[in-house]
Order: sequence, then C-alpha cells, then structure tokens
Amino acid sequence: MWKKWGSLSLSLVIAASLMAGCSSGADKTADKASTPEAASSLNETGMPIVNEKITLDFFTGKWNGNSSNYDDVFVWKKYQELSNIDVNFNLVPFESLTEKRNLALAGGDYPDVFYSARVGSAELTRYGPQGIFIPLNDLIDQYAPNFKKLMEENPDIRKGLTMPDGNIYSLPSVYDPNFLSMLIGTPLWVNEDWLKQLKMEEPKTIDEFYNYLKAVKETDLNGNGKNDEIPYGGTGITSIIDQIKGAWGLGTKGLGHKFVDVDPDTNELRFTKTLPEYKEMLQFMNKLYTEGLIDKEIFTIESGALNAKGQGDLLGSTIVPNPDTVMGKDNFIGLGALEGPHGDKLYSHVKVPMVHVGAFAITDKNEHPEATIRWMDHFYGQEGATFFFMGEEGTTYNKNADGDLEYIKEITNNPDGLTMDQALTKYFTWTGGSYPGYVKGEYFKGSETLPNSMEAAKKAEPNAVEDIWFNFNFTNEETEFMSSVGKDIQDYIGEMEAKFVNGSASFDQWDDYVSTIEKMGLEEYMNIYKTAYERYNAS
Repeated sequence: MWKKWGSLSLSLVIAASLMAGCSSGADKTADKASTPEAASSLNETGMPIVNEKITLDFFTGKWNGNSSNYDDVFVWKKYQELSNIDVNFNLVPFESLTEKRNLALAGGDYPDVFYSARVGSAELTRYGPQGIFIPLNDLIDQYAPNFKKLMEENPDIRKGLTMPDGNIYSLPSVYDPNFLSMLIGTPLWVNEDWLKQLKMEEPKTIDEFYNYLKAVKETDLNGNGKNDEIPYGGTGITSIIDQIKGAWGLGTKGLGHKFVDVDPDTNELRFTKTLPEYKEMLQFMNKLYTEGLIDKEIFTIESGALNAKGQGDLLGSTIVPNPDTVMGKDNFIGLGALEGPHGDKLYSHVKVPMVHVGAFAITDKNEHPEATIRWMDHFYGQEGATFFFMGEEGTTYNKNADGDLEYIKEITNNPDGLTMDQALTKYFTWTGGSYPGYVKGEYFKGSETLPNSMEAAKKAEPNAVEDIWFNFNFTNEETEFMSSVGKDIQDYIGEMEAKFVNGSASFDQWDDYVSTIEKMGLEEYMNIYKTAYERYNAS
C-alpha cells in the first residue's frame, strides 16, 4: 500500500530513482483506460459518476490551520454520496509535503491521485514520460467538458499545462482572469485615517508615496506621545519591490516571471535584474530604508509580529492580503499603479491566473482514470465550484435579497467563538489554498472579495498588465540548469537586493554585481528562457 512510503530507506529511494530515470516509459505514454468491467460501471454524464462504488487513494496536501479529518468534512461526505466514489484522503502537512511527495514518487509507493500536493512542472516533466503520471489529453477531451471549455476560453491554460513532450499530465488551480482582486492578492495599503490627519491626498506617484511615508515618520498620528509610527512595514522586501517596480516600467508580463519580461520598445526578452531602471528602483528603496521609512525589522519579521504592529496602530502602509482580516483594521485603502520618475505607470503586481500547475495528477496505479477525471471535472463547472467553496444552499449558505451568496451565521459569527477560518473547516477544505479548481468572485468569499480589496483592484485595472505570461515548462536538461546555475543566480540576486537596500553594499558595486551575474551563466539562462518561451507560444 502506498501509505508505507514513510518507512522507505534512503538506499531504496536512490535505487528506485535511478531505475526510474533509466526507463524510457515509451509504452506508458498513451492515455490510460480502465478495465472493461470498470468502464461498464461509468456514467459519462450526470451523477452518480459510477454505478458501482469505487475507492480511490489520494495523496493530499493539508494546511496546518485545518485540523479536520477530511472524511468528516461536509463537502466530501456529500460528494461521496453524489458521485458514488469514496476517496481516502491521506493527509500530509504542507510543511513536509515536498519531502514526502518526492519520497513516494522516487520509491514507487504512490497513490491513485496526487491532490492539492503542489506537484511542480519539473516533476511532471520527469515522471510523466516515464508513465508514472498518465497523459490526460484524451481524457480531458472525452470526460472533462468543464475543463475543456475552460481551456477553449483561455488558451493560455493549455500553454501552461502542456509539457515539452506535448502531453498534459495535470489539472491546475485556476483564477478567473476577470477576478483582478484575486490576481492582485496583496495590494499596497495605506492608512486612510492618517492621510486625512495629514491633509494629504491618496498617493498617485512614487514621489507622493515617499512624501506620505516621510510625513508619517515625523508625526504622532496614533496620538500616544511616542515617535513609534512605522511608515512602511512588511515581511521582507520582495513584496514591496514587486509592488513598485512597475513605476519603472518593469514586470511587463506579471508576477509569474520575476526575472525576465519583454521590453515594450523592442519586444525582446530582457533580464530585468541588471537593468539601469532596476538599479534606480533599488536606489529608491535604499533611500526609504536609510531615512527610516521602512521598518528596520523588515528582513526578519514574521507575519504574526507584523499583524501585531498593525493591531497596535503603528503602520502607515503595508502589504498583506487585507488589514481588516489579518489586523482587524478597516481603515486602510489599496493604491493603484504609482507613476514613476520617468512617467511609467504599470501595475505589474498581477499573478498568473493558473496557479499550482500540478494540483491534481492521476498516476498509473489508478484503475479508474475516466471516473477520476470526471470526479475532478465537476469542480471546474459552475455547479461544482459553487459547491466546493460554498456548499449547499440552506445548509452552509443562503442567498440574500441581491442574489449574492452568504455563509450561514454559524460560519460568519460562530457561537463557540471560532474564527471564520476555523468554522469553515467543518464544512470545507479550500482554506490554506493549493487546491485544484476554478475560482470566481461570485462564489469565493475570501478577503479578496471585501469592498476595499475590490476597490483597490478597480484602481489598478486601468494600468494592470494585460498579457500575463503563464508558467513555462522546461525540459529535463533545462530544468537541471535552472535548478542549479539558475537558482544560484537568483539566490545571489536576492542576497544583493537586500544589501543594496540596507546599505551594506554600495551602488558603486553595481557594475561588479552585473558582471558577476553574467559570469555565473546569464547568457545560457536567457537562451533557455528564450527556447522555453518559443515552445510556450507554439503549444
């Protein structure tokens, strides 16, 4: 039984990995079909999915904030009755997910399905051609009408899912491309009460944002008689860099590709982290840090401590999903695109609509692939997606006078004092993310649908990146380079970004920084990126 992977010895894992790497898997690349007996029980449409009950084993990633046994969760109990498919959710905490998933794959002791298990493109490229993950191309065409329609409406989904060998081995989590507040996720928030006290307008430019931060530092806005206001507080500098780099025209293809985008003037690929514009942006960040406008703890603080500062009325601006839900503060507004020193005004902090490319993958152990993909496809349609996120009308949600869906009071105002996230876990398993499915604002009720989040998205929309690149899928050889030399380049850049911002590295060292990246293998990095980009466009 696949659940025994925890007892595999290291030598067995290494041996199995070597054997898997040597096998061609040529006889396993055709779409797998179930046995005639199993197929005869399958209903190609409607419910139940099968007439005779079947059981499937799932390797399932689990958020540590959800202590529920999935067998007892409302949505899965109900779906088992509806589909006639019993799923054994073998739960693995996200913290140990990668190690245990890799152990199971390398040792050959894996389940029927990897669900919410964060299987990456590299693993799909490696284990798909070997036959461990089965191709889904024909199965999608024949048994997944909801997902097939989704790909037809959004061709970039097919691009992002197609591996270098031309096969699709997984189903993803997809955000509605029109659900901009979800794609933004974490706007740049400013304290509206403090703006009013300072008699300042909402910042529309980088300079106005700087002036606001400076005024926060110089004024006792929380009225406690101390100079303890923090103009900007966050966890690390990456989030604010990703928020403001559009003011220098960087990030033209969205958040999915943080090192490479397209030069709008030449339409050529460019490595952004060595550009003069990027240097200028880091100099601005250094100015904020040097003048005390960025929290000195930004490089070490964790989210809980940041939220505590927000709860204590210390923050003038921050980047979190929503200050209302994580800090209990409803007095923050999200900014739109900030105009930069050269007139650039791009809102580049937009996520790829397709996340977790390997959120759902069927293995060659599965004797019921048609029924399994039908089981999953239900959640890519309106009815199934509403059920997955909201449950059953009259049981877990009701419609208000405007026709909007609202959770029952037991969830939104729990009588036992549970938070909304805690109350949800009795009914659902989507909290914590990484699930396969389709997310739309009409039935997803996370913080991204709160009024201030929606308003922030409305401000961002006129300048938001339009042509979002989905993920590029590299070959095994390309992956080897990107996971070694490529990762070294990216790690070096992260290290130097921090040093440039906090002043431990002088900008006099910029040319040496660029030269080091070039010597590390930048040319090959860009050649691989270009090849993957061409393959992406051709898929």
